[in-house]
Amino acid sequence: MNLAKQHLDIGLFSNDRDGQLAFWQQTVGLPYDHMGKLGGGMQQHRHHMNGSILKMNHARGPLPDVPPSGIVGLEIARDGLAAPQNLADPDGNKVALVPRGFGGVEGIAILLRVNDPAEHDRFWTHAMQFERMGEGRYRCGDSLVVVAERGRVEPSIGQWRGPGYRYMTVQVWDCLAEYDGILARGGASGGEPRVLGDTVRYAFVCDPDGNHIEISQRASLTGGTL
Repeated sequence: MNLAKQHLDIGLFSNDRDGQLAFWQQTVGLPYDHMGKLGGGMQQHRHHMNGSILKMNHARGPLPDVPPSGIVGLEIARDGLAAPQNLADPDGNKVALVPRGFGGVEGIAILLRVNDPAEHDRFWTHAMQFERMGEGRYRCGDSLVVVAERGRVEPSIGQWRGPGYRYMTVQVWDCLAEYDGILARGGASGGEPRVLGDTVRYAFVCDPDGNHIEISQRASLTGGTL
């Protein structure tokens, strides 16, 4: 995969704008970047996180009543820590600040609960072309996807919006080429490519449990036309 940025991003949805912004900025200490409008009463509040972006998507109206995603936690490397600090945001989403290098985490790690570890191994190493760093650990740039536990995950068919952590983003040079390549290698589509103004071309693919991965070609990173 031809990455335009060596860091994964992660997105969550919440109705608690003020509580979430206070938590991520003050408790976790993430610098605020900017707010973007997603339409449909949604605003995306973007925060810097070791080169990655934490996307706190605030929904003005009720979020879809869908099962939890398989994303069960987030680890953020932090200099100067002697031991991990386990936290939870106002909606109960788990996040840990960890010493840089702890468990191989140099930037962030996105933690998954999975139905079948073997299916995930094939998906992350073959379809997504991430590097296997050990059993259940896959590297994209300096970010990790980690199979943290095995358990029942119920896919939210056709729905990438819902409470809590819902998706991760891979920034690439060519959205169309990467999307087609992932599907050719056995990945499933979660949403065909589309363009948002002159900002980004994006599409979604799904892992074996239906978690959405955004394949994003962002003009500010690639410097070209969409």
